[in-house]
Amino acid sequence: MATKTDQTSHVDLYDSFSNAVPKNAGLHALLLFTVGIIATPLILALIFSTQSLYEIYTITDLMPGSEGFSNYVELFTEWNFLTYMINSFIMASIIVTGKIIFSICAATAIVYYDFPYKDAVFFLILMTLMFPLKIRIVPLFELMAVLNWSNSIWAITIPYISSATTVFLLRQYFLSIPDSYVETARLDGVGPLKFLVYVVLPMAKGFLVGVGVIRFIGAWNQYLWPLVVINDQSEQVVQVGVRNLQQAAQSGFTDWSLIMAGSIVALLPPLIILIIFHRPLLDTMTMQQK
Repeated sequence: MATKTDQTSHVDLYDSFSNAVPKNAGLHALLLFTVGIIATPLILALIFSTQSLYEIYTITDLMPGSEGFSNYVELFTEWNFLTYMINSFIMASIIVTGKIIFSICAATAIVYYDFPYKDAVFFLILMTLMFPLKIRIVPLFELMAVLNWSNSIWAITIPYISSATTVFLLRQYFLSIPDSYVETARLDGVGPLKFLVYVVLPMAKGFLVGVGVIRFIGAWNQYLWPLVVINDQSEQVVQVGVRNLQQAAQSGFTDWSLIMAGSIVALLPPLIILIIFHRPLLDTMTMQQK
């Protein structure tokens, strides 16, 4: 027969075990499983990037290969990947800067200024979302030829510095700023430009960072337009550089290990930026859903 002391010890042991296991352990396990499923293609690409041509065509071989970093060395020594990366970074930086500046000006005018047909102007800005690049690519290419911008950095940046999506997001954020701030600024004699620089932009700093991250990733992944308008490989971007790796072949077989290495290299800059600025990005995505 169990004594009262034994019963108490069993209860204490059960309580300590219950405290040691988180109440939401099942949810954490599900999240870890989901992350593992999502990360599987990236992990496999990383493994394949270290394999030789023979190893990568051995379907059952899922272990790190014998090539190590030699595929990555080949990317930068024989396939000009450093130039592609620099070109992509310059392109993405110019596009993000242009989008942010122009979108701030447009959103400020729409929210804080009164002018005729303001709602119609905003509606026309949103209408541009209905015309993707594939529809505009022929007239845009002709325009670049007329301006003599083909095969230059201007051709892959200037057409992208306006963004209806960014204007919409900034407009929604500016509308969320309390009217009391605007009224106080007017009573203090603060002009619109000064109000924008010293009040609105400091408040929207985190939001602008999040929008900039989204725009940077989108610009970094540009493929079709640079492929069409850029002929000189020294001016080409990294996504087209990955596509050019399909030309690498041995004994009639595509060198997928080299392509996987190029894909990993192309993924690193936006991934690093995403990790560094993940918090403002999450706030921006929350705002966008609202």
